[in-house]
Amino acid sequence: MIKLFDKGAYLLNGTELVPEEQAGTLKSRLGREVTAEEAKKGTIAYGILKEHNKSANMEQLNIKFDALTSHDITYVGIIQTARASGMDHFPMPYILTCCHNSLCAVGGTINEDDHMFGLSAAKKYGGIFVPPHFAVIHQYMREMYAGCGKMILGSDSHTRYGALGTIAVGEGGGELDKQILGDTWDNPYPGVVAIYLMGKPAPWVGPHDIALAICRAVYEKGYVKNKIMEFVGPGVSSMTTDYRNGVDVMTTETTCLSSIWRTDSDTKDFLKEHGRESDYKELNPADVAYYDGCVYVDLSTIKPMIALPFHPSNAYEIDELNANLMDILRETEKKAEKVAQGRAQYTLTDKVKDGKFMVQQGVIGGCAGGNYTNVVEAANLLRGKSIGAGEFTLNIYPSSMPVYMDLAKKGFLTDLMASGAVIKTAFCGPCFGAGDTPNNNGFSIRHNTRNFPNREGSKPGQGQMSAVALMDSRSIAATAANGGALTSAETFADTFGHVPSYHFDDSAYKARVYEGFGKAEPKEKLYEGPNIKAWPELPALGDNILLRVCSKIEDPVTTTDELIPSGETSSYRSNPLGLAEFTLSRRDPQYVGRTKAVKELELAREKGEDLLQKDADVAAAFTAIHTISGSEDVTLTNTEIGSVIYANKPGDGSAREQAASCQRVIGGLANITREYATKRYRSNVINWGMLPFHLKDETIAFDVNDFIFVPSIKKILAGSMDEIPAYVLKDGMAKAITLYILPLNEEEKEIIKAGCLINFNRSKRK
Repeated sequence: MIKLFDKGAYLLNGTELVPEEQAGTLKSRLGREVTAEEAKKGTIAYGILKEHNKSANMEQLNIKFDALTSHDITYVGIIQTARASGMDHFPMPYILTCCHNSLCAVGGTINEDDHMFGLSAAKKYGGIFVPPHFAVIHQYMREMYAGCGKMILGSDSHTRYGALGTIAVGEGGGELDKQILGDTWDNPYPGVVAIYLMGKPAPWVGPHDIALAICRAVYEKGYVKNKIMEFVGPGVSSMTTDYRNGVDVMTTETTCLSSIWRTDSDTKDFLKEHGRESDYKELNPADVAYYDGCVYVDLSTIKPMIALPFHPSNAYEIDELNANLMDILRETEKKAEKVAQGRAQYTLTDKVKDGKFMVQQGVIGGCAGGNYTNVVEAANLLRGKSIGAGEFTLNIYPSSMPVYMDLAKKGFLTDLMASGAVIKTAFCGPCFGAGDTPNNNGFSIRHNTRNFPNREGSKPGQGQMSAVALMDSRSIAATAANGGALTSAETFADTFGHVPSYHFDDSAYKARVYEGFGKAEPKEKLYEGPNIKAWPELPALGDNILLRVCSKIEDPVTTTDELIPSGETSSYRSNPLGLAEFTLSRRDPQYVGRTKAVKELELAREKGEDLLQKDADVAAAFTAIHTISGSEDVTLTNTEIGSVIYANKPGDGSAREQAASCQRVIGGLANITREYATKRYRSNVINWGMLPFHLKDETIAFDVNDFIFVPSIKKILAGSMDEIPAYVLKDGMAKAITLYILPLNEEEKEIIKAGCLINFNRSKRK
C-alpha cells in the first residue's frame, strides 16, 4: 500500500506520523507548542543544506558542493565552458567518468578523443579520471565519494546518493561551471517530502519494484516535483544499503530535486567495506520534524512491477498486467502510435502467444540494475537453467570493476554465462539508447532507469521502432528462465534472499584511475581531437526581441531526449554546432532548418544589413511592430532576432545541458511553455541565455513561422515579470498576448542579459 497525505505531516521520534490536520494534538503529545516553521528545521535535509549554505538566508540557498562529477557525454563541454570563463584549476574533487560514450563504433575516433581530452584535463586542472569500462558514474561515486552529510553535484540527472546520506543533485553543465569558478548553486529552499517506509519487502521484490511503485503513485500528481524526498521510518533498515541505492537512484523519475535517507549500522558497514568508515555519521530526523508532504509506503505490500513504455510511471504489477494483458497492451499501443506519428508501426498484442506475453530481450545494468545484489539474485535464479535458443537474449552489465571482480570470484558470472546470458563491462548505453537496441517491433525488459521513446536506440523517423519496459533484475531473470515469457519473480519465490556479503577490492582503481585532485599541472597540453570545438560566440540580449516560432509541440510532456536525442547522437556532444544539427530531429525534423534560417537573419542584422529591404517577412513584421503604441521607433538596431520553441511542459528526463545549448547555438532565444517539467532544464535554458517564458492565456494564438515581438525586454527583466506584453505579428497586424517569467535571481537575470553564462563570467573577470 502507498498512500499520499493530502497535506503536510509531522514525524515524532522518527517513528510516529501526525498528519498536519491533527497538528492540534502535538501540544498534548509533546508538552509544548510546535510550529511547522520550527519543525521543518528538524528534517535531515535542512541540516545538510544549512551546513552547505553560504548565505545567511535559508529561504534563498547559495550552496557550495563537496564534489562534482560528469561523464563523457558532458565533461568536454563543461571544461570548455570553464576554460572560456577563466578557469585554471578544479577547486574541489571533480570526477570524470567514461561510461556513456565507451563504445567507439560510431563517429570514428570521436569518443576516444573525448576520453583523451578528459585525461589530459584531469592532469592539467587537477581532476580524477575513470577510464572506459571501469565504472558507471554513479556507482563510482557511491564507492569512492558519497558520504553522510555531504553534497555532490553532477551533470547527469541520476546523480542520487541519498542512501549514503548525501544530498546529490543532477544539473546541467552550467551549474558545475559555477562551482568550478567559485560561484554557488542558487535555489529557493525546497519543500521536503517524507517517504515513510514501513514493513519489509518480500525476498522476490527488488529495489526497482519499490521505485516503480512510488513513481506510479507520485509522478502524475507532481507530488514531489522540485522537492527533496527524505526516506524515513523503520522500513529503511529492512533493506541493505546496496538495495537502498537501487531505490534511491530512481527518485529522479519522480521529478524531485534530490533525496536523502536516514542512516544506520548498514550504512556504516557499507562505507567501512569501501574503506571510508570516517564518512559515516548517523543521520536521523529530530524529535519533531515537519514535512511538506508524506508518501506512506508499506514495503510488505509491494509486488513485482513492470513500467510499460514510455515512462517509468506507466507502471503495473506484473500479475495485474498478465491478468488484463490484451486491454493494457492495446492502451500502450495507442501511446506508441503517438510516438511513431505514422512513421513506424509498433505492436504489442502480437507478442501474446498462448496467453503469454513473449519478450525479445532482457538487460540488467547501469546505476540501477548493475549493483552486486541485483546481479547475484539473477544468478541465483538462473543457476543450472537455460534462457533457450529462441528470440530472447539477456545482457548483464555489472556497475563497476570491483563489482565485476567480486561476482567473478564468487562464480556468479560463470553461472550467468552458463545459462546463456552475455556479461559485459560497466556501461550506461542501454539506459540511453547506445547499446543493445532490440529488433524492429521488439520489446526489451530492462533494469535500467528510463524507458522514454528512443531510449533503446530505435529510430521511428526511419521506420524503425522498438520499446523498453522497466523491471527488476529478479523478474527479468524469472522471464529469462521461462524462455522469454513475461514472468513475475514471485514464481520463483524460494530462490531469493541468499546473497553472500560483498567484498570491495579497489585494486583495479589503484591500477588505472588517475587521481589528480590538488595536483594540477598547468603546463600539461589538452588533447583536442578534430571533433572537439569551442563554443561559438553568442550575442548579448537586445533591448527588444523578435522571435520566430520554429516548433510548436502540444504533447503533454516533451523530454530532453526529444529536444536532443540520446544514443549515437551523443558522440557529437563535443562539437556544439555538429550536435545542434540533431535538435528535435526525432520530434520535429524541420526545426533545425527553420531556426538556422532565423540565425542567418540575426547574423545579417548584426552585420548591419538592411533586412527590411532584403527579407519580406521581416519587413512585414516591422510594419506590424510600428502599429503598436510605444513601438513606433523600434528599429533593427535595437531588436535582436531569434527563434522560439513552444512546448506545454518541456524538460522531463536528463540533465543534459545540450537540450538547451543546441537550441541556443543555432538561433534559439526563448522558450514559451505552460510549465517546466524540471528545474534542471529551466536552469539550462537560463544559463544558455534564453528567456524562460510562460504563456498566460489558455489559447495558443501563434503557429510555426509566426513572429512574436517582445518590446523592452531588458527593462522588463529589471522589474516585474508577472505580465509581459508581447505581440503575435500576422498580416501586418499585431495581436497582443501576455507572457510571464517565474522569479529569477539577480545573477540569472544578468546571465540572460549577457547572452549566456560564458559571456557573464567573462564580464565578471574584466
